[in-house]
Amino acid sequence: MATIAYDMPPGTFSALRLSPREFTREMRVAACVQWYAQGAISQGKAAEIAGLSRAEFLEELFRRKVPACQVTYEELIAEIEHE
Repeated sequence: MATIAYDMPPGTFSALRLSPREFTREMRVAACVQWYAQGAISQGKAAEIAGLSRAEFLEELFRRKVPACQVTYEELIAEIEHE
């Protein structure tokens, strides 16, 4: 597994009321939610990168008010009409 290091300004962890470990987890999950919302990665890949089960990732999407279904209305209609 690759390691990435960031220099954080003093007070970052206390301002967010997170330990360094909690902050790291939050960054991973937040990035994966964003990438999923942008359509860059699938739910399964996002869950894997975030270190969560698929069910846990779906709970994170719900908690952050991000739709779990990334199909547009038009795409759904087109898919239904082709079947």
